[in-house]
Amino acid sequence: MSYTEDDMLMLSGIQHFMFCPRQWALIHIEQLWDDNRLTIEGQILHRHVDDPFYRQKCGCNITLRAVSVASNELGLYGVTDAIELLPAGSDSTGCIAHPHYPGRWKPLPIEYKRGKPKNNHIDEVQLAAQAMCLEEMYGISIPMAQFYYGELRHRTSVEINASLRHIVQECASEMHRMFDTHEIPKATKQPKCRNCSLSNLCMPELSRCTTVAAYLRQNLLEDGQFTPA
Repeated sequence: MSYTEDDMLMLSGIQHFMFCPRQWALIHIEQLWDDNRLTIEGQILHRHVDDPFYRQKCGCNITLRAVSVASNELGLYGVTDAIELLPAGSDSTGCIAHPHYPGRWKPLPIEYKRGKPKNNHIDEVQLAAQAMCLEEMYGISIPMAQFYYGELRHRTSVEINASLRHIVQECASEMHRMFDTHEIPKATKQPKCRNCSLSNLCMPELSRCTTVAAYLRQNLLEDGQFTPA
């Protein structure tokens, strides 16, 4: 399936969706947002990264900031933190040209994160989605991408393998389905809720509350006094 420009969803939302589909729906369907310490720290880190007019040259490598990417196949669009252009040399596979830099270059997506690697695939799926957008835009293959984690202060490499690509496709498809149907998943209280900036708006603790009818029946009324509508 190919999506039109009007159907596009934000690429960054795939991380919200992986973390919690309800969080994604509240942000991207209900247009709700709130900050906490973690989101503010992330914004401070990206403030020094996402400058589209800043290009950095380190040796033979060129680093581009805040590059816009999109995929009609996935129906996603967004802005990468950084793309490093590596000289292709004699290997022309997976190369692109750049109007400001002569020669052929291999693009390497780089995503900046405030913390450290997680014990799940949330970050990797977001990075894979960026790589897949670039692949579609330039008709190339990107086998590898990297993270820079603020707590580690060095890069880690991620293989953009078939498993990550499948998760990206599944997430994108489900995000579009929920967006089209305006589906908001029910709140479920989980340990990860304490790190969510939308906790006060989501109110997941209410998911453990009993219904009004059950409360009245249990605590206030005698049998036969109340029949719920």
